[in-house]
Amino acid sequence: MQLEGQVAVITGASSGMGASTARYLANRGVQVGLLDINKQGLDEIANETNGCGVECDVSNADSMRDGIGQIRERLGSPRILVNCAGIAPAKRIVGREGAMPLDDFRRVIEINLIGTFNAMRCAAEIMTQLDPVTDSGERGVIICTASVAAYEGQIGQAAYASSKSGIVGLTLPAAREFAKFGIRVMTIAPGLIGTPMLLGMPEEVQINLAASVPFPKRFGSPDEYSKLVEHIITNEMLNGGVIRLDGAIRLQPT
Repeated sequence: MQLEGQVAVITGASSGMGASTARYLANRGVQVGLLDINKQGLDEIANETNGCGVECDVSNADSMRDGIGQIRERLGSPRILVNCAGIAPAKRIVGREGAMPLDDFRRVIEINLIGTFNAMRCAAEIMTQLDPVTDSGERGVIICTASVAAYEGQIGQAAYASSKSGIVGLTLPAAREFAKFGIRVMTIAPGLIGTPMLLGMPEEVQINLAASVPFPKRFGSPDEYSKLVEHIITNEMLNGGVIRLDGAIRLQPT
């Protein structure tokens, strides 16, 4: 699928990989619809990209349907969805204060996994009704964001790793279901990416983390994530898989 002139919906668009993807795609002629619960950050990225920003709780069915509906009304029907919304709180299953509150686990699942599925179902419903844009019959592309923690979750990442494993498990069944409509589904599993969460850590911690990456010995950049998004969109044979973007890191237990 060619980028120029397409409409993309990006969740978690107010910062990090979502904001980078919004800028990257906008610079390549894509009209970007931006969804995030952070209105201030959302407005800034919308102004920067000339995009359509809509405040949205990705875990809420009505909020998601309304958000994508507003984007469709203003920009047109989306053929691209990039799911970047997520949270990564760290908490042990049983810590010093006792068992992890069930609501803490549930919140991570609702935002990361259910939020991804929520955006997928709403966007795919629209894509199935569109005309194909390639000789192969392609109608749309859905890109989800997992994490290397889906495979090597560390201590304290029980909720986060569970949510990201769910996204990995969702990828192939969704791709198989949507194949008859010409809609592809791919997932990116980033390693250590230089987002505000990582860059807000003490410098010594950042240095030690970066040193744990085999090559290159640094954090990945949000732009490198965005470049992979572009490649997935334009390479029609990428479907139903998960690509690790991690410099060959394999997370250790702690």
